[in-house]
Amino acid sequence: MADQMRERPNSMRACSTKTAFPPHGARPGRRALSFVLAAGLAACVGSAALAAPPGPDAEADETAVDQDSIVAVINGTVLTRRDVDNRGRLFALSSGLNVSNEIMARLRPQIVRQLIDERLRQQEMLSRHINVPPEQIAASIADIEHRNGMPQNALRDRLAQDGISLTTLIDQIRVQLGWTQVLREEMGSRGRTTAAEIAQREEALRHEDGKPQYMISEIFVPVDDPRHSENELKFTETVIQELRNGAPFPIVAAQFSQSQTALDGGMMGWVQEDSLDPQVVAVARQMPIGAISNPIRVAGGFVIATLNGRRTVGHQMGTVLSLRQAFLPFTTQLNPQNPTEQQRATLEQATQVATTARSCADLEAVNRKYGEKRPSNPGELVLERINPQMQQILSGLSDGKASRPLVSTEGIEILMICGRQQRNFAQQTPSEIADQLLNERVEQTSRQLNRDLHRRAVIEMRSKA
Repeated sequence: MADQMRERPNSMRACSTKTAFPPHGARPGRRALSFVLAAGLAACVGSAALAAPPGPDAEADETAVDQDSIVAVINGTVLTRRDVDNRGRLFALSSGLNVSNEIMARLRPQIVRQLIDERLRQQEMLSRHINVPPEQIAASIADIEHRNGMPQNALRDRLAQDGISLTTLIDQIRVQLGWTQVLREEMGSRGRTTAAEIAQREEALRHEDGKPQYMISEIFVPVDDPRHSENELKFTETVIQELRNGAPFPIVAAQFSQSQTALDGGMMGWVQEDSLDPQVVAVARQMPIGAISNPIRVAGGFVIATLNGRRTVGHQMGTVLSLRQAFLPFTTQLNPQNPTEQQRATLEQATQVATTARSCADLEAVNRKYGEKRPSNPGELVLERINPQMQQILSGLSDGKASRPLVSTEGIEILMICGRQQRNFAQQTPSEIADQLLNERVEQTSRQLNRDLHRRAVIEMRSKA
């Protein structure tokens, strides 16, 4: 089984922990029906990804290609080559990688499939008279910018600079927001969990005491014809290579996974072995934390898995930290070999703050003074689940004492621990159990409805993308 996994490069870990220190593996309540691509993009697009535009190898010479040529007609709705190319460039931008023309060519068939699925979902939204208000889409885009300390309209400007229509991102967000409303309607009363159902799951977990649980993220690639899965396998292998090159797993899952967990960046949460495909269990038992699996063949397609954590049911103590942070931004990106006067002055100011701040309220006041480019309260942080470098900084930090200035290319951050407590994370709360039950139903409903839409659809393929 050793060849089923590879260690993911450090760049992936750095990206996933860079912004605002979210609790690793946290799953906000009812997230399966509220998370959209905007939240997934926010993990990296504001810092590393937006700082490095795709290289020339990723920019195909489109002059010889008719961008308005029709790739497919889905129930009378046209999908053009321009649509496919824009989505491919959006992926390259959000992943922060220089995606070569060869790699993009391998990804195109799945991009086409994804866009066909979106067209079908759009049509289902229209048939149910579901409309996503522009204000809701604008709020999602603003959330990307806010999470990454970007000024207003910075994302729009960056997309335009890279030749990507803002409509590409808007369409994807609109479909994901609207599809959650479709699923709410489709599920009806099944979208609510009862006390009896929660109690039944709690009883089942008691029988699982001492058995392993896994925090797994997945990318599911469906296979239409099990007898001919060569194209899907080639696509899966290409995605795995990009992940191992450093592409952020949540971004790739949001772009390409055909599981409903794509709305949560591929995150499945803590799951028991009997909730996973046996083939995935066999890999998860031996997979190192942070590794990317080889293609795992399961019923209906392929799974790419990454293991974010492993624990024993009923037994996992951890330290929960309550934090405050102050962020002093640079006006330009830092060149460590040639810092600007503003950056030198900012370092002096940060050093003074680290020396004089005596309370979390002091740090909040400093963060407000510098424009709250990042939230003063980043939320609870589980010490044992963060990268080793940050773990070393925080584990040696006394409560109420400011950290040393932490310099990044965008600015300088100062942290302070307001409180800490020990918690048994292997004990799922009734709310977490309700979320898990709901997620399972959402996934089942989404896959079934997707199959129904494809079965009823008239899809005419015109040309290769």
